[in-house]
Amino acid sequence: MAIKFRGKRYQAASKLVPNQPVTIEQAVPIIKQLKAAKFDESVNLVVHLGIDAKQADQAVRGSVSLPKGIGKTKKVIAFVQGANEAAAKAAGAIEAGADDLIKKVSDGWLDFDVAIATPDMMPKITRLGKVLGPQGKMPSPKAGTVTTDVANAVREYAAGKIEFRNDQGGNIHAAVGKVSFPEADLVANIHAFVDNIRRLKPATSKGVYIKKITVHSTMGPGIQIDVGHLSAAEAS
Repeated sequence: MAIKFRGKRYQAASKLVPNQPVTIEQAVPIIKQLKAAKFDESVNLVVHLGIDAKQADQAVRGSVSLPKGIGKTKKVIAFVQGANEAAAKAAGAIEAGADDLIKKVSDGWLDFDVAIATPDMMPKITRLGKVLGPQGKMPSPKAGTVTTDVANAVREYAAGKIEFRNDQGGNIHAAVGKVSFPEADLVANIHAFVDNIRRLKPATSKGVYIKKITVHSTMGPGIQIDVGHLSAAEAS
């Protein structure tokens, strides 16, 4: 197995990382202190869940609009027809339509981040599953991307609403802001995301649900969050 070497900046930053879990309020200032890249790094969260990812009824998937945004906009398209086409474009969709848009995507155009669809369009776009599914762009009711309120969905996703789902290891990865954000904004976003994950606990999941949380910047080392502290804060 190849040995992964870390750069001098990463090694120096690692020395500043606490050797024990800390609270979110303690972790955020450290993340900002570790900034080394010349670009505005994203702040990423990894939540390891105590679920059986092989069981469909234990899957954790959803979407959330973080209170302070994520520092970037998204390209949104909408599979709609009739009056919804104009509504979607007015709300910020870069493309909106029915058969023509379906053909465009089917032919290989994928220059967008999120696809919204109305329920009546789902039978028509089923054939796009093989194209959009692997990229996580297939509209889904659970993610809030299949809706009758097209304009609101387009606005929210264009402004940075994020989708998430657990991977095969039971982990959820999400960007929760930028290193340049004020500390209070990053703290608020992380709490909001974790609270959202907690509310989505599957009824069939037994034992410890949130097992581990790590936060890190794009180029920086991970800082482990004290999950016990979060549980205590929720109970108080």
